[in-house]
Amino acid sequence: MSSLIRVDQLYRYYGDQCAVNNVSFTLEKGEILGFLGPNGAGKSTTMQMICGNLAPTSGQILINGLDILDQPREAKRELGYLPEIPPVYRELTVDEYLEYCAKLHQIPRSQQRKATDHAKERCGLTEVAPRLIGNLSKGYQQRVGIAQAILHSPAVIVLDEPTVGLDPIQIREIRELIRELGESHGVILSTHILPEVQESCTRVQIIHQGRLVLNDSIAGLEQQMRASSILLTTRLTPDLASLYAIEGVHSIEELGENRYRIFHDKDKKPAEAIAESAVSAGYGLLELIPERRSMEQIFIDITQHSVLPEEQAA
Repeated sequence: MSSLIRVDQLYRYYGDQCAVNNVSFTLEKGEILGFLGPNGAGKSTTMQMICGNLAPTSGQILINGLDILDQPREAKRELGYLPEIPPVYRELTVDEYLEYCAKLHQIPRSQQRKATDHAKERCGLTEVAPRLIGNLSKGYQQRVGIAQAILHSPAVIVLDEPTVGLDPIQIREIRELIRELGESHGVILSTHILPEVQESCTRVQIIHQGRLVLNDSIAGLEQQMRASSILLTTRLTPDLASLYAIEGVHSIEELGENRYRIFHDKDKKPAEAIAESAVSAGYGLLELIPERRSMEQIFIDITQHSVLPEEQAA
């Protein structure tokens, strides 16, 4: 089965500046891909190229098997897009707006009512359909934006910051809707909100200085978030050599006042051996706490501390 999106060796230059540098990835049906990156990393440029709003300098983008450069109209029909600011007309009712969008998508007249009713039902808009969009809450306006994106049953749905400015209840509702859409489509979710990725996505990729520096499943990311360091506090100063001798321990950071951060291999669990060593040597064990890395810490480590090939050569 072919991928819904296949991006292969994508480059984009602005003059001498390389904004997107050899980016390749795929999106399969049923996947919700969280696309992250700091400002200026190349995320927006990549999204614009995927949506056909910007031509790549080189590389290939296939949308459901269609080359977006060779067959732009056909490829774009396979895309549904919700920009950060929903493209809604506040002076129209929900029904009027969706009927207008159905015509823009060139849905046959005989199928327009069925398409708009289906989109309203999926997005929870049936009860507010007669109301002016301008009188709806921001959460409902966001739902209208998603409804126009799925109206023509595209293979791929691209959502750019879909929960910005929403209250906690609205955020929960939109996240649930995104998960439902992911069951029958491929979804790309571009966001700056890290918990959004954990809550909604099945896979995450991070772009930094134009390159993909992380492409992993949420399960793989959560494995990275497992403890890889231990906080140790003792009453007396321990013999660090004995701690270094414990299997899996590779470095120890002294924090002062007999407090230490012990770094260890992710696949090792030296906590019990550290406790036994501290007790048997009479150091007076006061605290032994496994630490967890948050997703924010992983993001910062990757985007601030990753070394790209050209930096290594400099």
